[in-house]
Amino acid sequence: MKAVTGNRLDDGRVVYLAPNDTWTEHLGCAAQFSDEDAADVLAAAKTRVTEIAEAYLIEVDGKAAAGREALRETIRSAGPTVRRDLCKEARAGR
Repeated sequence: MKAVTGNRLDDGRVVYLAPNDTWTEHLGCAAQFSDEDAADVLAAAKTRVTEIAEAYLIEVDGKAAAGREALRETIRSAGPTVRRDLCKEARAGR
């Protein structure tokens, strides 16, 4: 099965296409598509350029990323891999 993912434009968060055609931050809530349907769904998601950047398909198994992208998608969905107290926003006092 496949899911559609991308980054939300207003805050850069990782999002997934939900069954109600909205975006969710939780992979477990993402809509899942067969290989046959996934290409059409991805094409439609790529037209939503005012909402997300770089929509693409990922392999999912149940409620988790699967296949060779599993590690990358797990890290990506967890957020930045740097200490937040050392990032530029922390230095700026935000």
